[in-house]
Amino acid sequence: MTSDERAGRLRRSTRRDLVEKEILAHASALFAEKGYAGTTPQQIADSVGMSRQSLYYYMSSKEDILAKLVAHMTTSVVERMREVVSDTALTPTEKLSGAVKVIVTDRATRPLEFRLLDRSASSLPEALTKEYLDGRRQALAIMQSVIAKGNAAGEFRAVDERVAALSILGMCNWVAWWFEPGDDHPVQPVAEQIAANAVAMLVKPGSTAGTNNPLDLLDQLQHDVAALRDVLSER
Repeated sequence: MTSDERAGRLRRSTRRDLVEKEILAHASALFAEKGYAGTTPQQIADSVGMSRQSLYYYMSSKEDILAKLVAHMTTSVVERMREVVSDTALTPTEKLSGAVKVIVTDRATRPLEFRLLDRSASSLPEALTKEYLDGRRQALAIMQSVIAKGNAAGEFRAVDERVAALSILGMCNWVAWWFEPGDDHPVQPVAEQIAANAVAMLVKPGSTAGTNNPLDLLDQLQHDVAALRDVLSER
């Protein structure tokens, strides 16, 4: 394959991805407004501004659109979370922060899709319901695992790992219901703040978990010595 052929294939792939993303966004809005059963392929095509025949070039059916929505809201998010937590160079604290940012960014940039599936999970076709629920269970398991490793490493306070994981996931998912992106309200600072909130929920007071800075480690040692001195002086 020549360089021109590779470039052409890349352009076609990029365009297809962009069009599919637009179709999914419009379909999500229509599904949320009219319900899945009440939305027709023609309405989706009209909303995007294309013919029904063009719609079928990108999506084989309305069911295919729904399946892609479910796949994105489950598989893709879980895969990105796994990429973060499998990085052996990161501490549990950094993994927790990174996983939270993945979820918050997704919910903030694709709120309609998440709200649709969150409200319609019980009415999805059986296979898609299973896929959606499996994805949620996997996300919970990943978060619990990070918290468990943080507990074992002494970075986090001793907490019920499942309760903590559910609390953090709920905080992340709720972004889809209240966040309104805009030029003066970008996603990144929101994701960073919520990640910091999640870390603050679990990290031990005064901990410098996740740092290799010698001065920070010295500060932590001095803090621990002072705390030990207080305990001993009360005896």
